[in-house]
Amino acid sequence: MPHLPYRELPDADPGTPPLRSPQRYLAWLARHQSGHLSANAIFGIGWMVSQALVWAAVGRALDAGVVHHDPRALLVWVTLVMALGVVQAVCGSLRHQLAVTNWMHAAFRTSHLIGRHITATGDALTDEIPAGDIVNTVMADAMRVGGTFDSLARFIGSIISWLVVTGILLATSVQLGLIVLVGVPVLTGLTVPLMRPLHRAQAAQREAAGRLAALASDTVTGLRILRGVGGEEVFYANYQRQNELVRRTGVAIATPQAGLESGQVLLPAVLTVVVTFLGAHDVMNGQLQPGQLVSFFGYTTFLTTPLRTAIEYVISVTRAYVGAGKVLRILRVAPTVSDAGPTQPWPDDFGALHDARSGVTLRRGAVVGLVSADSADVVPVVERLGRFSADVEGVTLDDVALGSIALADLRRHIVVSEIEPRLFSGPLREELSGRSRHDDAALEAALHAASATDVLDVLEGRLSARVEERGRSFSGGQRQRLVLARALLTSADVLILVEPTSAVDAHTEQRIAERLREARMGRCTALVTSSPLLLDVTDEVYVLGQGRVIAHGTNEELLASSPDYRRIVLRTDQP
Repeated sequence: MPHLPYRELPDADPGTPPLRSPQRYLAWLARHQSGHLSANAIFGIGWMVSQALVWAAVGRALDAGVVHHDPRALLVWVTLVMALGVVQAVCGSLRHQLAVTNWMHAAFRTSHLIGRHITATGDALTDEIPAGDIVNTVMADAMRVGGTFDSLARFIGSIISWLVVTGILLATSVQLGLIVLVGVPVLTGLTVPLMRPLHRAQAAQREAAGRLAALASDTVTGLRILRGVGGEEVFYANYQRQNELVRRTGVAIATPQAGLESGQVLLPAVLTVVVTFLGAHDVMNGQLQPGQLVSFFGYTTFLTTPLRTAIEYVISVTRAYVGAGKVLRILRVAPTVSDAGPTQPWPDDFGALHDARSGVTLRRGAVVGLVSADSADVVPVVERLGRFSADVEGVTLDDVALGSIALADLRRHIVVSEIEPRLFSGPLREELSGRSRHDDAALEAALHAASATDVLDVLEGRLSARVEERGRSFSGGQRQRLVLARALLTSADVLILVEPTSAVDAHTEQRIAERLREARMGRCTALVTSSPLLLDVTDEVYVLGQGRVIAHGTNEELLASSPDYRRIVLRTDQP
């Protein structure tokens, strides 16, 4: 199967939205797609107005052609009716296409903003907002936000067509024209009292649904623990209660929404009855022609569409407002780490990355081991070296403070691969490459270095095979080796691998250790591990205790001189 090129979202950079209010956010989205929205509005107006003008042409065909027995006039007006039908069809088709485009652009831009913010905030986001609620915002709220741009063009077309019809009616009958001019806004205004209850009900339902999704997500994450302690019944009871709350809040939406949707039928019908009755009275008095009455009936029947569209737009805006509020809740979470002032780029030829607080130095071209009896001693060091901590005081890159390096630049040059292997769904080729593009030879070389070619050999389609969500079709060791291959493909100047072989057997670990040096030749590699096989290929090792270096040297030197190192690496209590 040929490799498909990577496709960007509608815009590579989604921009920086205002976070003050949902209204400002929706207006910002509209400005970013103003061209499409303007074109869609033009076609929406053409679609609506051509529908309205059809009735004017039908009325003229009756009066000029049928009543006065003029075949030529009849042919002219019938031709105009057909032309208006063509305009309506073309404008309707283009309007719909642009409406969906606007919908998808707004939804994708919103999802892109959330995705970008997730990568910038890291754990700070999930510490404040449950992961399930974040997923629900991307899956549901982003689409609700986009939905308001789907109906916008029809709403604008409704306003213009209402004005056109009103103008025609006023020119023919001031009385009927004023009824339509005043009646449509008044009837639409009758739905306003239902908007606030609808907004409250939708907000409550969205909040309950978010908590339900968060509860499900947290439970799936800890399902093994729940089973181990017999907590399935407790979870089931909690989930059932929350699910019932979602059901009740969903039902609560029905009352105001049913009122609005009923108004779409009832209110235009009232207007139709009034205009038709008065129009028929004028015909009987000789003030209107029969064709004009038909036109008036058609106008009032047509006005059901603008009125229904206006009510539909009110509903979609209410949903979008609630969804935008949820989006802004995520976007307002401040990242743990950010560029706080002037920055400088990563140096072209760096020498060493040094953490003065711990005493660890990662030198270019070296394979360095970081060893500790307690992982709590090494985690803060790794967070500072990778700048995942806001406090990087004392960390320097060739005597330049690490905090002054542009964060986006630093993320490309320092990569930390954590102990938990994370895989997403998609073709294996894209899963390994990410946004970078690598040919098959480079991908297979990285898999070879990670001793993962056996994984490739059993997959139908090899690199084109699809990875299931979370890589659940792979064993723990296979996932770990695929993640290692992905980390090697970054070609980062500094690569920090946290327990990269904890889930593989000794023979596989030996192969990885032998190949790792060659794969990382000329770059800096730090191995957070206590594996003797990996430490045997290091150039130097730092032993940490209480967050500080307590011993430093080569693997052989430390085995001979450091009792702490021997206890950790050889897993013995003997000095």
